[in-house]
Amino acid sequence: MVTDGHNHTKHFSVDAGQTIDELISQARSKGFSRIGITEHYEVFFPDDGLDWTFDLEEYDKAFEEWRVKAAPDLELLKGIEFGYQPHVAKEIDRIAGLIPLDVVLLSVHLFRGKDFYADRECYKMPAKELHTEYMAMMAEMCENCENYDVAAHYDYINRYTDKLSDFVTYDECPKEFDRFFEAIISKEKALEINTKSIQKHKERGFTRHLPDAAILNRYRDMGGKMICLGSDSHFDGTFAVCFDEATEYLKSLGFTETVYFKDRKPYFESL
Repeated sequence: MVTDGHNHTKHFSVDAGQTIDELISQARSKGFSRIGITEHYEVFFPDDGLDWTFDLEEYDKAFEEWRVKAAPDLELLKGIEFGYQPHVAKEIDRIAGLIPLDVVLLSVHLFRGKDFYADRECYKMPAKELHTEYMAMMAEMCENCENYDVAAHYDYINRYTDKLSDFVTYDECPKEFDRFFEAIISKEKALEINTKSIQKHKERGFTRHLPDAAILNRYRDMGGKMICLGSDSHFDGTFAVCFDEATEYLKSLGFTETVYFKDRKPYFESL
């Protein structure tokens, strides 16, 4: 079974509701032998009344206790998920080196400086324009940052729209996707397929829910070899959602393996 490399707990991610015990229980019940925990860390996040950072040394200490709790049948990989903004790239690189980590995820959670989970103003834009600008930010993030392993949920901008026919596709913004792929491939970083996006699209009745095949095919054609899966689980019952569907879809496109990171090094596992 492949690794679910993107999960959160209430202990360090301010928007999560599940405990480490609940997450471990879910992983065991589904037969997983390895999972990644990637707590949110947002540098200079716009003030929303929440603290999107945490004490790194406290996290490091707690994680060792979690590893003992999960052993010997479940391996926990210690990770972090940074939210990108142009002025925090160097700070992300610095903070990512402060404690030992297995994996570092980079994400874009803001659009024009606003959290589009709470502020849906951006969805008044035409979808093509919105997606093009967002993918340009994803490319910029991967170019400007160095100390990371995975570019997470490239389709996050699409998750909260009410326009159920809008879907991130390669043909909307090929130049931006190529720039994005060139950055992660040249730096030997991984592309994440976020299965929470699949789940949300299915639940809300989107006309499409699986990643655009042209995106994945272009990534491979450009030399991309590293794809990882993450459920982005925040609450009990959401671990590894749509994993079976995602793995079957990847296999149908000719992909044969996924990747996870341990001690910041990639390890491949067969689909």
